[in-house]
Amino acid sequence: MFDDVYKFLTGVLADMNYDISEVTPQTDLGPEGLDLESLAIAEISIQIEDSYSIKFEEDEAEQLALMTLGGLVEEIVKRAAAVAK
Repeated sequence: MFDDVYKFLTGVLADMNYDISEVTPQTDLGPEGLDLESLAIAEISIQIEDSYSIKFEEDEAEQLALMTLGGLVEEIVKRAAAVAK
């Protein structure tokens, strides 16, 4: 499932006009990497909710911005597995 979620997220980022040509699972979502703005984090959260039926609360946005892309993928996989139970 990791690969599927990773492809989904890179697709969302590409659709949002982020350059994903050098993105890896180790790429930071914050200033040291993709430098996602809070609106971008909110949009990604909505896309995740729509596709995987999991929700990130508003107060989690700062935590998401501090993750790597791979860390976010792992969090989505973990939460999706919990929802599936």
